[in-house]
Amino acid sequence: MTDLFDKDLPEPEKNEAVDSNQTASDSSNTGSVDENKSDDNRQWFVIHCYSGYENKVRKNLEQRIETMAMKDKIFDVVIPTQEEIEVRDGKRRTVERHVFPGYVLVNMILEEDSWFVVRNTPGVTGFVGMGDEPTPLRPEEVASILRRMENEAPTFKVTYKPGDRVRIVDGPFNDFRGIVDEIYMDRSKIRVMVNFFGRETPVELDFLQVEKA
Repeated sequence: MTDLFDKDLPEPEKNEAVDSNQTASDSSNTGSVDENKSDDNRQWFVIHCYSGYENKVRKNLEQRIETMAMKDKIFDVVIPTQEEIEVRDGKRRTVERHVFPGYVLVNMILEEDSWFVVRNTPGVTGFVGMGDEPTPLRPEEVASILRRMENEAPTFKVTYKPGDRVRIVDGPFNDFRGIVDEIYMDRSKIRVMVNFFGRETPVELDFLQVEKA
């Protein structure tokens, strides 16, 4: 199997955005991921599509599975996602970020008719594999993807960077303005240099306590 997923996935011991309103529908699909190949030869394959069209491709494929009576050969369509907390102007918004933009996972029995249904789904540009031969994911790859989706804590995305001028909107320095000195993503903190009594004073704040000035 290509090293596409191996190079991006976390080590087993460690634990691209869609609006949070889609979380429920995503979880209904991700919950059935099985890391083991079953006795009926079903396996997990990766299909490629244009980045940003993952949800549309999944919807198109699910419709084709229904209308072309392929439920006995194509069982699940999954878009690996992670929760991301976006902080913009002091406001928090939870979104679902695609872990592998441009890729969708399909659990299926690979035969000529099932291959035809998937390959000719609008938006699908091909299977991931060696040459023209689709290559199934190894069980350990599926397990790693599942752990990444279920166990990793939400990540933060902030819109400011060191050197930006910000205004403090909460806490004892409310309404003070300063310059972003450092961002601590691991602790969801930011250090701002504030002019306090004529001296530059470092103040450590939560992401939600500041907004761009």
